[in-house]
Amino acid sequence: MFVLKTMIEEVLEHICETKTPKETRDTFSKLFSKKNDKKLQLIESELLSLAQRDLTIAQYFHKVKSLCREISKLDPEPPMGEARMKRTIIHGLNPEFWSFVVVVQGWPTRSLLVELKNLLAGQEVLAKQMGGVSLKNDEDAHYANKGRRIQEDWQQG
Repeated sequence: MFVLKTMIEEVLEHICETKTPKETRDTFSKLFSKKNDKKLQLIESELLSLAQRDLTIAQYFHKVKSLCREISKLDPEPPMGEARMKRTIIHGLNPEFWSFVVVVQGWPTRSLLVELKNLLAGQEVLAKQMGGVSLKNDEDAHYANKGRRIQEDWQQG
């Protein structure tokens, strides 16, 4: 009961200093938003340390977007823009996508977040398809080596 009474007194002390209902509401939001600050810091820390690792492009984009949405709910004042989301996503991508992102960023028109997701998902599918394909089968390797021997014989004379 003592705790409740001291809390009420503290809140009333803050409210008595306000002159308008808006000031009262703002005072309440400041008093009770302190717990959100800790949660906000945790979510922002998670967002900054997030990396794609074993996630697919779709899963990774979804994770980044949900964290950004949570941050926007807790702190709507600086809006979480698409540019910041793109920077965060690009920062955490696996190294295999870095060269592709550099090419996309060099385009005269900037791609939207949805377009970037679709382009990266296409690259991911292509990389998976190419992962199972050997670049040189035995027949090609034999032909390449045979051509190299002919060139060496020709140079020796």
